[in-house]
Amino acid sequence: MDAMGEPAPEQGQPDRQGHQDPEPGDPRLDPSHALDPIPQVVLVHPVIVGYDGSASSRNALAYAAGMARRLDRPLLMVYVASPGVYCEPLTGQVVGLPRDNDTMERWLLTELDQVADPDELEVHVRTRRGNPARELAAMASEFSADALVIGATHSFWHQVAGGSVPGWLARHASCPVMVIP
Repeated sequence: MDAMGEPAPEQGQPDRQGHQDPEPGDPRLDPSHALDPIPQVVLVHPVIVGYDGSASSRNALAYAAGMARRLDRPLLMVYVASPGVYCEPLTGQVVGLPRDNDTMERWLLTELDQVADPDELEVHVRTRRGNPARELAAMASEFSADALVIGATHSFWHQVAGGSVPGWLARHASCPVMVIP
């Protein structure tokens, strides 16, 4: 009997409001499931590669994959997006909108498949927004990276506008930095 003097519904049967009690063994009965955090993958001394889709970053990706394989370390691919979003004045097109993480991860893993054999490699992907040099240095420090591999900057305007990413990383990164042409 329930509090109103009516017979209680049988186990697994809906009550008058249509609610159904979970049956024994149902994970909803275990209160610890409600607060389980999403499991975090712990990376130990990965080889980090900064990737932006340029020809030199593709070379860096191939080099970093080979290095990770030789050192038996995980490969951490990092894409750093610009923080700015603006609207083209003539076309009205919005430039700089971030891709969703699933699309970005699929793109990066496809790029890895094209330049290296990912078999027997532990591969992780991260995306960040901000200054590429600072974000890559922060990732290298956060994960105690064994190495940071990036492509050489070829554009004169890229170096003038944003400073030299390789130069800044060489002075500030907490691990060896390899710049691949």
